[in-house]
Amino acid sequence: MEERKGREVVVSALQFSCTDDVAANLATAERCSYFCFFLSMVRASHKKGSNIILIQELFEGYYFCQAQREDFFQRAKPYKGHPTILSMQKLAKELGVVIPVSFFEEANNAHYNSIAIIDADGADLGLYRKSHIPDGPGYQEKFYFNPGDTGFRVFQTKFAKIGVAICWDQWFPEAARAMVLQGAEILLYPTAIGSEPQDQGLDSRDHWKRVMQGHAGANLVPLVASNRIGKEIIQTEHGNSEITFYGNSFIAGPTGEIVAAADDKEEAVLVAKFDLEKIKSKRHSWGLFRDRRPDLYKVLLTLDGSNPLL
Repeated sequence: MEERKGREVVVSALQFSCTDDVAANLATAERCSYFCFFLSMVRASHKKGSNIILIQELFEGYYFCQAQREDFFQRAKPYKGHPTILSMQKLAKELGVVIPVSFFEEANNAHYNSIAIIDADGADLGLYRKSHIPDGPGYQEKFYFNPGDTGFRVFQTKFAKIGVAICWDQWFPEAARAMVLQGAEILLYPTAIGSEPQDQGLDSRDHWKRVMQGHAGANLVPLVASNRIGKEIIQTEHGNSEITFYGNSFIAGPTGEIVAAADDKEEAVLVAKFDLEKIKSKRHSWGLFRDRRPDLYKVLLTLDGSNPLL
């Protein structure tokens, strides 16, 4: 029997602290991408470097959702013609890499926490809008964002089919499974998470990592998580709010094992290589998707376990 040929892809997670200066943060994102590209040496004739580079959630500035402020809606811009997306399209084409670009989207009178997927030739493959919108102290996203209406999507890039969801989405196993059912070979989660303003003793970092490691293991796919670092202070209607973002960006393999990880303070460019054909064979032979019973999962279409939504 002829052995299936391998298909290797190099994925990367970036981690850095943000300023509240869009131009400066864009420059930092570009600098990290270039550094990652040189470090991995997968470009040019030898194609050394990262093929898919994940930048953290809403990297253009501070995580403004600590406060409910009308003036922060001015940070939103329409999807088409968005200057950061256009800049990243040029960068992706220059480097020959895939870059998901997180941004605050204005769509007429609606607003979304969105991400545009830029392919290695600079083409914009489309948009995902964050589905699960949190609302708690320091993370008051419901004030700014409508619930996403795109559904969970998979994007065929030059290097792999990728599923991209955003931050709070990462806590929901249904989202990961929905993307892998559609053929996602790698899951990516840009994130902004850190301390809890109402409880400085609450540290969710290990829980956060374990949940996503579970998504990787339960679906037998690699997973990339990118989070910011640094202390950010936002003026609110009740005084200043402060979050220290804990970084800990990581890349997990298809059994949930962590193969690359950052700490909670330093900028980082994480890189890992996977053979997607080998992982595909493992996923198929393990039987998780063969033995699913969708006919028994109707309870998942309810909120309380008994009353169907449909």
